[in-house]
Amino acid sequence: MHSLRADYVGFPEYAGQYRLESVLGSGGMGVVHLATSGSGLKLAVKIVHPQHAVDPEFRARFRQEVAAARRVSGAFTAPVVDADPDAERPWMATLFIDSPTLAERVRERVLDPPELTRLAAGLAEALRDIHRAGVVHRDLKPSNVLMAPDGVRVIDFGISRPADSDLRTETGKLIGTPPYMAPEQFQRPREVGTAADVFALGAVLVHAATGRGPFDSDSHYLVAYQVVHSEPDLTGLPARLAPLVARCLAKEPAERPTAEALIAEMRAIAYPTAEDTQSFVPRQRPRRPVAAALAADEATHLRERAAVGDAGAAAAASAGGSRGRRRRVALAAAGLGLLLACGAAGGYLMSGPSSGPERLAAEAAATAGSAPKPFAPWTASLGDRASTCSWSAAALYCSGPGTAVARLDPANGSLLWSARTTTPGTLQTGAPLHGGGLVLTVTEGGRLLRALDPATGTERWNRKMPQGAQAVGAGARVLVAAADGKATALDAASGAVQWTKQVGGVGSLWRAGAEEPGSDPVLYVSTPAADGKSTQVAVIDPANGTPRTQVRVAGTAEPFGLSHGSLYLLANDAQLMAHSVVRVELGSRTVRSVRLLAPMLQAQATVGPDGVAYVFGISGALAAVNGEREQWRLETGVTAASGPAAGEGRVYLTALDGRLLAVDAATHRLVGQTKPRMGGDKLAPTLPAPVLAAGKVYASAPDGSVFAVDGANPAGW
Repeated sequence: MHSLRADYVGFPEYAGQYRLESVLGSGGMGVVHLATSGSGLKLAVKIVHPQHAVDPEFRARFRQEVAAARRVSGAFTAPVVDADPDAERPWMATLFIDSPTLAERVRERVLDPPELTRLAAGLAEALRDIHRAGVVHRDLKPSNVLMAPDGVRVIDFGISRPADSDLRTETGKLIGTPPYMAPEQFQRPREVGTAADVFALGAVLVHAATGRGPFDSDSHYLVAYQVVHSEPDLTGLPARLAPLVARCLAKEPAERPTAEALIAEMRAIAYPTAEDTQSFVPRQRPRRPVAAALAADEATHLRERAAVGDAGAAAAASAGGSRGRRRRVALAAAGLGLLLACGAAGGYLMSGPSSGPERLAAEAAATAGSAPKPFAPWTASLGDRASTCSWSAAALYCSGPGTAVARLDPANGSLLWSARTTTPGTLQTGAPLHGGGLVLTVTEGGRLLRALDPATGTERWNRKMPQGAQAVGAGARVLVAAADGKATALDAASGAVQWTKQVGGVGSLWRAGAEEPGSDPVLYVSTPAADGKSTQVAVIDPANGTPRTQVRVAGTAEPFGLSHGSLYLLANDAQLMAHSVVRVELGSRTVRSVRLLAPMLQAQATVGPDGVAYVFGISGALAAVNGEREQWRLETGVTAASGPAAGEGRVYLTALDGRLLAVDAATHRLVGQTKPRMGGDKLAPTLPAPVLAAGKVYASAPDGSVFAVDGANPAGW
């Protein structure tokens, strides 16, 4: 139970505009409160102790913590909603995740091998993102890892530093938590880099598997000595993980793997070739039989990775299935590091229901234990014109002329099944949608919504649509929005009507997406005013059609994405020239507009995992826009292309001649392109944005082909 605020006399009722409700916990430097925004958003607000608020050195450290947390805010860390390090009592508000820490979970029971494998993979991915942002955490430990139902979160950047900072330590002070500190943190604190976080990851995994650390002792001084001079105790670790953990715990930083290398090695561990995946370093502890559970867990692992891919797939309208949420209190934990009990969705699922039909799960389970084959680029033909594709449950689904949906094997492009349109030659409308464990597609020129079994392509149900209606998938529901503003939500699994309301009107554009990484999707709609002077934007609850947030923005604006609690829109003038990126912070309803350095004609946009918007216009310019300014602009030399897709530090476009282009978001340079796929004299008027999933890029070309390349190696395309 959360502590009452009355127990903490002297704390204000509000931090900024956020009402403080209860106390989650306290540490040596501050108290973490559960707070609520005006819209009802739950936040964890850290407020520093009075004695530290008057200390200029501490204020500088707190300002550094806020900056670090903002830099790494992403799928595996805590998104900063607001902060004021210059307030009388400095504070920082982050999204509240009602989940236990790893320390609390281990007090209940240690993790079994499949859970441990997913934890290792999730932490490796988190460190990769943190290190890519140029930050070293320096205090990774079980109490700083949240075990949310949809993945791990690394929290508390109170003692983190930029990787290139010279200010790595403070004279006379120990920075870190001894059982999880690397040798260099004791010996050469000014040389601490990203390898120290990898060392801590190894120690955290030992704790998760055994309930103790690799250098345990009742004395922190003895722990420090053993970290520097003794070999780690890995008794009780799964045999497949033990060598990897041992390398993480190497005394010399250069001998430890990077987070990127860990991810690659974890993939091999997650998909073992040997039959026996449960052999252990000897330990006197009873184990449950897991032979049957391993295959099921492998299937869940595949589905979970697909769910992460769904969120980043530019053409996919939504991820399928609602997730249950474990309602637990995230309590503060004592320690040398400053507590911050909050986080953002991401990583591998640790528990909770999976999405998709049982048949797909069985297919995935059947692959358990088989050796993964190296990926090779492939090309598949689906007709003579471009297809539109989406990703769900580790499979690629495409629609094209005469083809309602075709399911392709993402590994090699082979056709698993194909469902034709009812009337030959008619066009589909948009990429396949996903919801209720089914694949949904709009065919017959936009007049028919069909739901298909993803395993066989068999039609489960269909429903006629009004002329000019839009279909949008939102988890377990699909919305059919008529041109006159009549919106009908259907159960995606059965087609049954769940609600009908008048929402929006003429010119409304509907989209779906998650407000926060890993959260259930919501609907959002933009409706321009008749005079073109403003646009009404509303976020709609798919369960009942009730508006959650309504905001009016100036001018004509079209939504193009949701990221970390903000809705992104592209503002256009009467000549269809995009002039600004508008961001609406849904919690506070704050509207921020960033003007482009030069307008773009008929622009398309997407928002990346880091909250940066990428805008492409038919002049060939690609611009990156953050919350404050246009960061950079590249003239691609391509006069027209698909909408952009962003992920893994790159931006992808498909040119109208069928070339796939990759632009490095950090260097702003073109780093790869494929050969043209024109298809004779064919020229596509438009092309769908590429689909990004599981490290691969899937694109469509005017010659009717769908092709796949490795996103990690654009120079080799």
